[in-house]
Amino acid sequence: MENPFESPDGEYHALVNDEGQYSLWPTFVAVPDGWRIALDSKSREECITFINDTWTDMRPKSLVAAMDGS
Repeated sequence: MENPFESPDGEYHALVNDEGQYSLWPTFVAVPDGWRIALDSKSREECITFINDTWTDMRPKSLVAAMDGS
């Protein structure tokens, strides 16, 4: 059985949570609580490119705020 997160021919969403963390997600699986769609129904490669271009700081937003003293 093929892993649905690794199918090169699958359709995916790029998800984001309130901490600014991103995830690749197959479109046929319900979006989990606490996550929202940042990029809708694209190829795996398009979603990975979007995530790599967008998520440049891997730290959660709450950690960034704590480190900045906010």
